[in-house]
Amino acid sequence: MIDRYRNFKTVASVGIVLGVAAFVLTLPPFTIRTTLVPIIFGLGALALGLAAISQGERRLGGFALAIGFLGTVGGLWALGVDQDTLEAVITGGLVASTLRFATPLAYAAMGGIFCERSGIVNIGLEGMMLMGAFFAVWGSIWSGSWVVGVLTAMIAGGLLALIHGVFSIHLRADQIVSGFAVNLLALGLTGYLYSSIYPDGTPTEKVDRVPSLEEAFGFLSWVPGADLSLLVWTMFLVVILSFVVLFKTPIGLRIRSVGEHPRAADTVGISVYGVRYAAVVTSGVLAALGGAFLSIGFTGRFAENMTSGRGYIALAAVIFGKWRPGWAFVATLLFGFGFALAIPLQREADISSNLISTLPYVLTLIAVAGIIGRSIPPAAVGRPYIKQ
Repeated sequence: MIDRYRNFKTVASVGIVLGVAAFVLTLPPFTIRTTLVPIIFGLGALALGLAAISQGERRLGGFALAIGFLGTVGGLWALGVDQDTLEAVITGGLVASTLRFATPLAYAAMGGIFCERSGIVNIGLEGMMLMGAFFAVWGSIWSGSWVVGVLTAMIAGGLLALIHGVFSIHLRADQIVSGFAVNLLALGLTGYLYSSIYPDGTPTEKVDRVPSLEEAFGFLSWVPGADLSLLVWTMFLVVILSFVVLFKTPIGLRIRSVGEHPRAADTVGISVYGVRYAAVVTSGVLAALGGAFLSIGFTGRFAENMTSGRGYIALAAVIFGKWRPGWAFVATLLFGFGFALAIPLQREADISSNLISTLPYVLTLIAVAGIIGRSIPPAAVGRPYIKQ
């Protein structure tokens, strides 16, 4: 029975691959210009999905059906687009743009995972990113060094997160309300400081921006993507370290234990308050790194409310990724791809960028609704702990 179940999981997985292929094969560098490809591959995905569902594998089977349908529709749409337009849209630059858009989301998402794995909801990621964006610019201008700017951003984000921690952990305030208050505090504070310190706008010529990998280490200029900011490359390291720390170290076990069963963790001598404070501050530091990338790693300037809801998007990525660093990173790439794709599609195919940008949000709603599998949060998240 177990072997049969596993076999139909494999069948559904093959269906998913066929559904993806139905769309991908019509795009560069393949660009197969025949309607048979998306139709045959799409029908194959649908057939395998139905077969898996009929044998009880509903989750992956449903996923195969959805991907098969979307892949077929997407492939037929791509065949209706001029080949030169497709080649102008699907380029190597699209990958680089995806990484640039995904980087700030990935930093904030990793911070959100640490925080929520410890049992504290962090709606305040948006404000922590905004603080990081402003103080990165301020520190960079003040010191003339992007390193100091990044460190200043991390300190500012950590301090704002500490405020959220005090209200959520010791004062046992509603964590959602506390997070929104932190966002409003950051929005007001950065807006006031920006208009007071830089009334004529950010002096971009004084901002020491984070260098690219090629600029920092010339001998690595041969690496693909060497023109990307160092903070993009550091992001990959942060994602890997987040997984290792959470799932391969005693520290991660403590974080997860206080988020699942704080009473039991306290009983064996783990400081629930201490671990939660450390996790909340860590989330602020990482979210601020995402904000620092936006200001001194990408645009080279600060603008009021420049995060534009990215903290909330990162929180959606945490839920999409089921509170696991790897899957949350995949979710941020999905968001990043949606934003990156909107620009060339609007330019080359005359499709509204607003319409294309909704795709990641729609997929996130599907994931949160449980169609791609239920997202089950840590058992004690959002619940204040009272030490006996």
